[in-house]
Amino acid sequence: MNRADKAVLRLAIGLGLAVLIAYGGLALSMPYLVLLVVVMVLCKPGPPIPLAKAAIIALLLAVLLVAGVLMVPLLENYPLSGVVLTGAILYALFFLGMRSGNPLTVLLVVTFTLIPVAGVAEQALVTLISLTMALGIGVGGLVSSISHAFFPDHERSGNKEAKTPGASRETAGWIALRGTLVVLPVFVLALTDPSFYLAAIMNTVTLGQQACSTDTGSAGRELVGSTLMGALMAIVVWFGLSLWPSLWMLMLWMMAAAFWVGARLFAVKATAFPPTFWKTSLTTMLVLLGPAIEDSASGTGVFVASISRIGLYVGVALYAWVTVWALERWRASRSEALFFNRG
Repeated sequence: MNRADKAVLRLAIGLGLAVLIAYGGLALSMPYLVLLVVVMVLCKPGPPIPLAKAAIIALLLAVLLVAGVLMVPLLENYPLSGVVLTGAILYALFFLGMRSGNPLTVLLVVTFTLIPVAGVAEQALVTLISLTMALGIGVGGLVSSISHAFFPDHERSGNKEAKTPGASRETAGWIALRGTLVVLPVFVLALTDPSFYLAAIMNTVTLGQQACSTDTGSAGRELVGSTLMGALMAIVVWFGLSLWPSLWMLMLWMMAAAFWVGARLFAVKATAFPPTFWKTSLTTMLVLLGPAIEDSASGTGVFVASISRIGLYVGVALYAWVTVWALERWRASRSEALFFNRG
């Protein structure tokens, strides 16, 4: 069994265990947030995060998430200054993420987008979301260690895991601008109606990260296509779950989705799409399916709410595509003008 096959099995088993913990053992209020963080941890290349290190990271993340509430008074009393400061912070975080190549920096982007929006909606949500996401790091470290124990990567002697090289300063700065302009308008929109747009923030942050690694020529099919693929997967899992609604069926359907996506994410099955496409599809599925399960449990109309969310996420993906296309067109025309001026 090669490394890619093991990575697929680790993703599926890890996500299945996380479903049992988040929905069953802990019975959290927003369990899908735990699953989103777990997917980020399971998709991280390299060895699993040690449990002690995962606990420290979870504690630090909880502190940072609670610190994000400090942006709430600024956004409420000085909205323009708050939005400008948030944009500067997002740019810095995307820039550092591109330079370091660490996929977990997206959690810091969530800190300064999701938490302020939750704080504007209701202060109690800040503590709930902070603890849930910090718990996601701990659960991610646990299920990653368990899945690695069953399917370890036996490294050859003297062969260490290669680090992903970071982008150059110029490239990182330009791509960070793209990511910031994708996330910031949706963040401002979410401040006007936090209860409706709160779940869209996670999807938008994922699209912003995807926009940082998407080629202009394929931006449309990747950004919009991954959102539609995630919606289709959520519909399939929902109808499969409706045949026999239970925790075990939810776990099995989630594992089946992870198997199907993982085979393409880790290049076991060749596709025309990059790994970011499949990772975004999986996270979009979780963002759509999680609130739908909560709506069903509370007796809220599932289909109307789900259609509204799908329409919103597709609209955000279309906006991200147009933003990337317009920025690259502007950059190309500017470079061409500079070339002729020098000539």
